[in-house]
Amino acid sequence: MADVPAIVGLLRDDPLGADREVADLEPYVAAFHRIEADRSHLLVVVRDEADPHEQVLGTMQLTILPGLSRSATTRLQVEAVRVADRARGSGLGAAMLAWAHQWGRERGASLSQLTTDLTRQEAHRFYDRLGYAASHAGLKLDLAQADRSGA
Repeated sequence: MADVPAIVGLLRDDPLGADREVADLEPYVAAFHRIEADRSHLLVVVRDEADPHEQVLGTMQLTILPGLSRSATTRLQVEAVRVADRARGSGLGAAMLAWAHQWGRERGASLSQLTTDLTRQEAHRFYDRLGYAASHAGLKLDLAQADRSGA
């Protein structure tokens, strides 16, 4: 739980995240506890061991999703991948995803999937280099807003 402020800092570290993430840590702490309690989820934090303060360099959330489609394929869902600006270009992101893929395989996943915002072109190039294919269109519905509008 001590890492929550650093994780939120990474989530806020670009124009999209700065607009989307809130300053109040309470909802993030509550989410952390829900993630921690569910064995299908793993919140990964990568620290700089060379730094005496062991600052957080990267984070990602992994989820195992059993499914019926694709011949009952179990999927690894990769979310909120962030690497600190000072560590970008070092290979850390690729190493994190390689580790995530192995973690998923060990839990029966045969497919890794993720979404990335359409505006994050640099992230798209990164995932392309790792072999991810833009195979689907992702759609979202804000349920709180839809509830207010009656949708």
